[in-house]
Amino acid sequence: MFLSVCLVNGQQFTDLNGRVTSTDNDVAGTHVMNITTQRATTTDVNGFFTIPVRLNDTIVFSAVQFKRKEIVVGLNILESNFLFVPLEDALTELDEVVVRPYNLSGKLGRDMGNQKIEPVVTASTLELPNAYVKVMTQNERILFEADHGNFVIVEYDTLTYRPRVVISLHKVLNRVSGRTRKLKSLVAVDEKMGPLEKVRKLYPDSVYVQEFKIPEEKLNEFMYFCEADTLFEATVNTEDQLLMWEFLKKKSMAFRKENETD
Repeated sequence: MFLSVCLVNGQQFTDLNGRVTSTDNDVAGTHVMNITTQRATTTDVNGFFTIPVRLNDTIVFSAVQFKRKEIVVGLNILESNFLFVPLEDALTELDEVVVRPYNLSGKLGRDMGNQKIEPVVTASTLELPNAYVKVMTQNERILFEADHGNFVIVEYDTLTYRPRVVISLHKVLNRVSGRTRKLKSLVAVDEKMGPLEKVRKLYPDSVYVQEFKIPEEKLNEFMYFCEADTLFEATVNTEDQLLMWEFLKKKSMAFRKENETD
């Protein structure tokens, strides 16, 4: 124990392992930061992480969906070399909303242009530490679990320090059975359909029918017509609803003209 304390006080780092948990198990990409040394990492799909620490360092755990949590590294944590961190969901209470008349015309395009829109609040505008961490889809998480890491890993025995070769049978079996290939194809489909689904859910079907004059039975055809435009993905990625509205408006006119619909 005395030797351990001396090493820690001598600024020796220890790789601390741990796991973050929550009630819904959605802990992938949780930001883990040693604010004492400014070193950081993120959790994997199962919430596991590894970060270098010293005695009395402060570790902060944060994510948009969780309450911020701070833990000071004590001797008991260093000795166990594993930290179990349950996180609480962040409950966001909305302010009271009062609806007042704004001389709306009933034309969504005109009314949106006449209204003063406040700046969009996102994780990046708030400068949250994990704002730019890409959250994996369900299929991406399953693929990561099935195929992450190397086929062959060289480990060293903690007592003899002799190397030993470990083969990832889980990864090999997934490759041989074709499961990995199937999961990759599902991820590819998700990536292709992502922007299209995002636009489809942007407005209810009644908006496309009433405002853009697209027959309800042709909505899917109209969506694929928009997707074929080279500007489609770039416009969706801007997340600018006014820009997206103008794009859809122009494409609806071209679609109606091509299909001779009124």
